[in-house]
Amino acid sequence: MWTLSASEWAAFTLSLQVALESVLISLPLGLVLAVGLARGDWRGRTLLDTAIHLPLVLPPVLVGYLLLSLLGRRTLVGHWLATQWGVHLPFTIHGAALATAVMTFPLLVRAIRLSREQLDPALLEAAQLLGARPWDRFFTVTLPLLLPGIIAGTVMAFSASLGEFGAVMTFAGNVPGQTQTLPLALYSALDSADGDTSAWHLALLSLSLGISGIVLAEWLSRRLKARVS
Repeated sequence: MWTLSASEWAAFTLSLQVALESVLISLPLGLVLAVGLARGDWRGRTLLDTAIHLPLVLPPVLVGYLLLSLLGRRTLVGHWLATQWGVHLPFTIHGAALATAVMTFPLLVRAIRLSREQLDPALLEAAQLLGARPWDRFFTVTLPLLLPGIIAGTVMAFSASLGEFGAVMTFAGNVPGQTQTLPLALYSALDSADGDTSAWHLALLSLSLGISGIVLAEWLSRRLKARVS
């Protein structure tokens, strides 16, 4: 049974922290946008849908570069965040979480959106006829029925966050103990003359986490769907 070294353990815990923070960043906005996209056709819907899914087709390095161009310390937005709020995102763990959130956001939105599109409209109509207001219908009918999609999307986004490389590398850098997540640590190990053992450890750990995430998302989705039914 192999054990993780101090540097490998640091990369592992940092990856979990980045993935958790990225999901917390994405979930509230993702829920709102997914519900909005599933509510019929309206002006600007196609444009918004394209913008949300754009990270899926863009090179991750390009996404990181765009974030750096928008939020870098010498940019207008980055300078304003730094001077007014004391927020520095590039080459920090929070920057890594933001870059990861951008890359995994489409997975989260898509899972919730598909769950919303499969919702029976008759249930909402019945709640409306019984006098439930829009917010009451959302919290008592829509949200509980969306829970399988929310859980599945969250787990998938979390799992995908653990493997994000290009955007994090470009926007947050590869600083051991600060922004070096599992994929970046694996890259550094492969680039090292004596890093074969560490590379295998990190590769197996990443593979295990990825498989566990997919299995857990599927299991939770089926379990919740059965309970809701």
